[in-house]
Amino acid sequence: MMTQTITKLTLQEFLALPEGDVTCELINGEAVPKMSPKRFHASLQAELLAILRAWCAGDGFVYPEWAIALQRNGEDWCPVPDLTYISANRLPPDVGNEACPVPPELAIEIMSEGQAFKQFIEKAADYLNAGVDRVWIVDPVSRSITVFFGDRPPQTYTGSTPLTDWMFANLELTALQVFQQAGI
Repeated sequence: MMTQTITKLTLQEFLALPEGDVTCELINGEAVPKMSPKRFHASLQAELLAILRAWCAGDGFVYPEWAIALQRNGEDWCPVPDLTYISANRLPPDVGNEACPVPPELAIEIMSEGQAFKQFIEKAADYLNAGVDRVWIVDPVSRSITVFFGDRPPQTYTGSTPLTDWMFANLELTALQVFQQAGI
C-alpha cells in the first residue's frame, strides 16, 4: 500500500494560482472550491452590495468575492467572503490587485441551499479570531441576518427589526428590506 503525501500550499502559492471559473479558498493548505451560487444567493449579494456601497460612499469599500489573507490556527487562511467591507482608514493606501492584506471590519457570508448553519458559526468564529470585527451570516431560508461580534453573543435579525451596530453608524437596514429588495 502506498501512502500519498499531500503538499500544503502556502499563501503565496495559493495567490499565484491562475484565476479560473471556480472561486477557491485556502483552507488547511488546500485550495477548496466555494459552492456555486444560485439566484437567491446572487440576488442577496447584489442587494447588500448596493445598500452597503451607498452607506459607505467615500468612507470605505465594499467588494464581492475579495480574498482576505488571514491566519487560522497558526496557518495561512485565505477565505473569500461573499462581501467584504473595509474602511478607508483600515485599508493600506498601497494595496494593489491582491488579497486584502488586513482583517476588514465586516465579512458577509450568504448561505446556499444544502449548507448547514453550524459550519457558518465555525467560520464566523474563525473570522473573529483572525481579527475581523463583525461577521454577518445571511440565511435565505429563515430570511434572517445573524451578526457575530467578538465581544458578545451573536444576534439574529428578522423582519422589520433594524440591524443596529455602533460600528455601522447611520446604516439603516432590516432583514425584511434586504430580502424584499432581493425578490425573496
